[in-house]
Amino acid sequence: MARFFSLSYLSAGLVAVLVGYTSSVVIIFQAAEAAGASQAQIGSWLWALGIGMGVTSIGLSLYYRTPVLTAWSTPGAALLVTGLGDFSLSQAIGVFLFSSLLITVCGLSGWFERLMRLVPQSLAAAMLAGVLLPFGLALFEGLQQQTLLVGSMLLAYLLLRRWLPRYGIPLTLLVGVLVAMQQQLLQWQPLPWVPAEPVWVSPEFNLQALIGVGIPLFIVTMASQNVPGVAVLRANGYPLSASGPVGWTGVTGLVLAPFGGFAFNLAAITAAICMGRDAGENPQQRYMASVWAGIFYLLTGLFSTAVVVLFDTFPSELVMAIAGLALLGTIGNSLAGSLAQEEGREAALLCFLITASGISLMGIGSAFWGLLIGLLAHHLGRR
Repeated sequence: MARFFSLSYLSAGLVAVLVGYTSSVVIIFQAAEAAGASQAQIGSWLWALGIGMGVTSIGLSLYYRTPVLTAWSTPGAALLVTGLGDFSLSQAIGVFLFSSLLITVCGLSGWFERLMRLVPQSLAAAMLAGVLLPFGLALFEGLQQQTLLVGSMLLAYLLLRRWLPRYGIPLTLLVGVLVAMQQQLLQWQPLPWVPAEPVWVSPEFNLQALIGVGIPLFIVTMASQNVPGVAVLRANGYPLSASGPVGWTGVTGLVLAPFGGFAFNLAAITAAICMGRDAGENPQQRYMASVWAGIFYLLTGLFSTAVVVLFDTFPSELVMAIAGLALLGTIGNSLAGSLAQEEGREAALLCFLITASGISLMGIGSAFWGLLIGLLAHHLGRR
């Protein structure tokens, strides 16, 4: 029991949660606002995500005696920002349930790896790059509007990525907050340290929303989150079968979707923090770091109202800048992966351009059309 309270396990879990929240929580706010959520409902989203990640991280790590860390789907949240504008909040909840059901079936049935082979990795990467491109562009739009604030954050990011890459995003956010304070851009409010209240939203199933947002959300979560999550586990010497953990993340989504838990998946980057040597000398005991991360997830979920108010004090340019910087690496890796092989490059480029265009045909968003036309071009090119 004394080993559980080791500083290395506790600090690794805390850093993993801090990196996860500071790098992408702003995208959750944008996704919830795109769905028309109120401030109370945004707090409920963060409550559901924190509780879901906490319970699954603790439960799966203890059951498998492996550092299994879960997370929300950051690319999925980015997809929701651009895809939910034409749909109501109830229809968004229907999308979450539909995507979580697909994840549950694929995980518990063992279809996970077989289904992923039907979508070439280059197309999944191209669709992800197209979904995330607007966030990268918004970074430089903010540079034009708040040059000192965003310019300072960009410079800090470039320097920190060179010297302190693990803490680059949290420290860049700190620089942004300090500059915003100096420019008197922050709207300080007292933080309500009271437990958050979950808000139930009844689902509505809209065919256009399920096809245009639900299917891309499922594919992005599986291909860009669960696949790397499994790869990180195996690369660190944990040959865990993905079917059970992936299936349970889907079940968690089915339970918490009406409260805003849009998608849960295996973590990759933050999970690596709990698997390295800094998390503990004995690889067989490092699952305790993931358990600590789960405890911190639970705390952030329970007090999500304070998190909402805290981020509401930030100017929009700061929020867009930290989101864009946090996603730069993912955008670059996705573009590189989609265009690396000459065979299928044209199909991947079509998928990327159509997805990034933001078009909507027959009420169905661009991510679906980009994937569909990319698959058509890919198979025609092979023939």
